Amino acid sequence: MRRDVLIVGAGPTGLVLALWLTKMGVSVRVVSKAPGPGTASRALAVHARTLELYGQLDLADAIVSEGHHVAGVNVWVGGEKQARVSLGDIGESLTPYPFLHIYPQDRHETLLLSRLEAMGVTVEWNTTFIDFEETPDGVVARLQTADGWQTTSETAFLAGCDGASSAVRKSLGFGFPGGTYEQTFYVADVEASGPPMNGELNIALDSADFLAVFPLDQGTRARLIGTVEESDAEAGSLRFEDLNDKAVEHLGIEVTSVNWFSTYRVHHRVAEQFRRGRALILGDAAHIHSPAGGQGMNTGIGDAINLAWKLKAILSGSVRDIQAVERLLSSFEEERIAFARKLVRTTDQAFSLATSDGRIAQFVRTKLVPLVMPAASRLEPVREFMFRTVSQIMINYRDGYLSVGEAGQVHGGDRLPWLDTGNGRSNYDEFTKLCWQVQVYGYAGYAVEDWCSRNAIPLQVFPWQPACEDAGLARDAVYLLRPDSYVAAAFHGASTEALERYFEDHGINLPAAENAVYSA
Repeated sequence: MRRDVLIVGAGPTGLVLALWLTKMGVSVRVVSKAPGPGTASRALAVHARTLELYGQLDLADAIVSEGHHVAGVNVWVGGEKQARVSLGDIGESLTPYPFLHIYPQDRHETLLLSRLEAMGVTVEWNTTFIDFEETPDGVVARLQTADGWQTTSETAFLAGCDGASSAVRKSLGFGFPGGTYEQTFYVADVEASGPPMNGELNIALDSADFLAVFPLDQGTRARLIGTVEESDAEAGSLRFEDLNDKAVEHLGIEVTSVNWFSTYRVHHRVAEQFRRGRALILGDAAHIHSPAGGQGMNTGIGDAINLAWKLKAILSGSVRDIQAVERLLSSFEEERIAFARKLVRTTDQAFSLATSDGRIAQFVRTKLVPLVMPAASRLEPVREFMFRTVSQIMINYRDGYLSVGEAGQVHGGDRLPWLDTGNGRSNYDEFTKLCWQVQVYGYAGYAVEDWCSRNAIPLQVFPWQPACEDAGLARDAVYLLRPDSYVAAAFHGASTEALERYFEDHGINLPAAENAVYSA
């Protein structure tokens, strides 16, 4: 049986893409060269924006109920705490998830796999992608099973979610420019005691060593990420006990048990392209980052959600012609490559500053940070900017082809501001439908109500309240929302003509009038 999409790779990016597509009725085949699910807790952080998007898949509550909430970030220099940034009081009016959530990747993948299997999709492990060719109506991929047998897989689209050494990216011939940091880093999952073992994220910016302490629970378990001295890095069988880590000593961390230890090099790269024809790359196959801010896995999940609804629209015949299909597919690369490049640039700058042993970087870390950070961390605009950036709720596609208009402070391409509407509900509650929607804050008017009804587009009208204005929303404006919950268009006034024009200009059929002109 021919499937719609072949997904190569079964990490978080590939699994989320498979879940999203399957929920929308798109048939998928998922293959992975790995022998089975991952067993290492590689990525830890699940950010607020990812949890918001997971709400659309009914996954957020399951993840939040497990793992560990990080309510604050502490910055240390020379063994002295210089500042604490509280996350909860900054983010509580911005998102239903005003914290950094620690949820190890192995458990994360297990949850995603169980949900996918419940939908009837099983990952084909020990199956290696070799190459592919594009045909007039799809792609034909060559696969090899563990016993050496080669088979072909015919699908409409190919999604490479197969990591930094992506075979799909290599088969496309996409360059992967960037670099590798000079330092060697270590990661250690430990049981320990000491001041930083307080359930919060602790970062040490010492003159000689960088150290980040990620809590795995409220007490004794944590992940340490730090730099390895050059002389130690050359040792072939380095152990945690062999490290000469001044930052660990300065913070007063007493390690009682090391459950996992490894050294690694850190890379920063973005592929030259994310798409050619019917083949696309996502996640680490498209971009890899420094661990600053825990952005990598979250960005890959964002890639998957951005792409899924676009493939669904094309496969269901909701896109009118070849030109509109091309523009919609191109919007995936346009929106996500811009963010990936910006992310790599900013995390590279932050990570280089935090880890470099150059004189200027050391001066900034040990002299300037203690001088500026305590005061800056008390300024609400600074704290809010930091939270918005790290949590990824600041991501927008304002410059994209699909983004039109503005109303209040909200532009087409923005994340819709979250609003607590009372009684345990919010303006995000209906996003589980994974469809085009319209929201109005104030009065919608008969014309908008009738237009939404005739075109099978859900309409939500919320009473106007001061919190709406605080969130940047405009009274009585019409907000057209994409299936991934980003704002497609924002219009002042009850203009159904503007809504009609949006779909006409983008070659997308309205839900009540989906007559396929283009077939994938």
